[in-house]
Amino acid sequence: MGDVNEAELKRKLGIPNWRNLSKDKVIKFAAAMPEMATEVRLKLIEQFPAFKDLGKADIDAVAEAHKSTLAANENSQNRFYQASQDQRDALRTDLGRDDLTWEQREALHDRLDQNVRQVYEKDSESKQFLGAGMKLVAAAGAAALGLGVVFVGGKIAGGSEDGSDESR
Repeated sequence: MGDVNEAELKRKLGIPNWRNLSKDKVIKFAAAMPEMATEVRLKLIEQFPAFKDLGKADIDAVAEAHKSTLAANENSQNRFYQASQDQRDALRTDLGRDDLTWEQREALHDRLDQNVRQVYEKDSESKQFLGAGMKLVAAAGAAALGLGVVFVGGKIAGGSEDGSDESR
């Protein structure tokens, strides 16, 4: 460990300088990090602040897509709830009529009950959708954090390069 220097790493990646490090080569770069000495890693981090920006740009894109999806979902939900409310208002108006038979009233009550069940189902569906969306955003954040840990050569549950336990 710690045998790869900066020049050798650039040669392995096929780049003349760090500005030429593309997204597709970042994974190769991250995979080589454990082979480098800590001082080399830190020096590279200073020379390549754009690595952080690549991960941030990906997270920002996921967050923006998630925000857009949430807005579309909210708009759809609002239209559904308004249509359901309009139907309930019409059913209440019909139930207020004096000329209805018992069977007609019962049919209107059944339709009102069906409307309320549909609203409940739509609400449950929306909550599941939002939960899945939050899991996606959390997974993207965890992936970015994981890449950051790989980038600096950190180990989540391991010790340092000299074998000492840093968690104490």
